[in-house]
Amino acid sequence: MKILFCLFAGLSLTVGYAQTGKPAATATTAVSVVAAKRPGQAVYEQYCLACHQANGSGVPNLNPPLRGIDWVLGDKTRLINVLLKGLQGQEIEGEVYDNAMPAHDFLDDAKIADVLTYIRSNFGNKADAVKADEVRAVRAVK
Repeated sequence: MKILFCLFAGLSLTVGYAQTGKPAATATTAVSVVAAKRPGQAVYEQYCLACHQANGSGVPNLNPPLRGIDWVLGDKTRLINVLLKGLQGQEIEGEVYDNAMPAHDFLDDAKIADVLTYIRSNFGNKADAVKADEVRAVRAVK
């Protein structure tokens, strides 16, 4: 009986492998997918996505969109300050958004630069990159 069980188990594993033609995904494969993200994307997904949505559309009357607006595409200093100091009750492109955005000054200069560059170059946006030195300079002005 044990021999029959072992033979069946071995045959099942062999058939399963032959049907897929490749071994099952491993933890290494999952890590490779995460590593393929663009700089700033992981920061966006962790801190921004819940309010500004996966497509940057925001939530009407609560959280502003991040696509196609001057606050994102325009003055970098103003945008950097939004992350460093937060924002609340500001009229943006004729709309008032009630949800307070907390300061993200706990992020280092490189992460802020990366996430802002990600936002400025995604969701249909086409604006130049934000550099860590620019964030450092704005952070220095208190």
